[in-house]
Amino acid sequence: MSRTAFVEADGRRTRVRVDGDPGNPPVLLIHGIGRSLEDWAPQHERLARSYRTISLDVPGFGFSERPQQTVTLPVLADGVTAALDALGENRPVHVVGNSLGGAIAQQLLVDQPERIASLALVNSAGFGSEVTMLLRMLTMPVLGPMSIRRPTRASAALMERLIHGDKAIATKERIDHAFAVGSVPGAGEVMRETALALGTPRGVRPEWRRELAAGVARTPRPTLIVWGTRDRILPAHHIRTAMRVYPHAEAHLLNRVGHMPQLECPKRFADLLLPFLARAAG
Repeated sequence: MSRTAFVEADGRRTRVRVDGDPGNPPVLLIHGIGRSLEDWAPQHERLARSYRTISLDVPGFGFSERPQQTVTLPVLADGVTAALDALGENRPVHVVGNSLGGAIAQQLLVDQPERIASLALVNSAGFGSEVTMLLRMLTMPVLGPMSIRRPTRASAALMERLIHGDKAIATKERIDHAFAVGSVPGAGEVMRETALALGTPRGVRPEWRRELAAGVARTPRPTLIVWGTRDRILPAHHIRTAMRVYPHAEAHLLNRVGHMPQLECPKRFADLLLPFLARAAG
């Protein structure tokens, strides 16, 4: 299988992309809130030379059907595991998570440590209370429901430009795709459920962050932490907390890069990820 397809995971249609030799070690790429597997497009070709490379639209995001339950971090992690099962991938996977995808990756390690070979956390959620006002708004009683009522191309463009340190990355094609993803029926509700599960109008809830940090400490894995210094979604100083939670981790701050290094500086990002994966595979 190559490019994108749909698999049946727990009775839901889940969109996946799989590249590379099925016999090679598996790498799983997990995107952030309101995003899709396209966030990993520049990495597929680089990774697929040596790894079975899997990305997916997390359940309820992109073009994947939502879970039946109210969205929580464990529910999202279960949905990701179901997609791996549907692909017949039962080996320990190297998980790479960006933003919310980093929190999902950590939840996978807590829930099913035997299935995780290593973690790469890219501008990951879970290490501080600060988060962009655009996500905090989703948790507000009146503004939240209003903000998801009718997606607009202007709001998609605003978010796309906010994400990248270099606004030129927010091309017309990327804005069009973001608007298409945001216009999927029910997408706004899933965004709001996720925001309510993880945050409040004041910021990211501390309870689940503490629980996650305690959980991952029980089953450490080789860990890479990457952050862009121009992240306007989750500020770069969160990397200090991440390094305390993962004292054994290899950590890199990327100057003049925003929230998605894998898109904004794909070669620079791959030049960090590939050697890490080679060492982790040992």
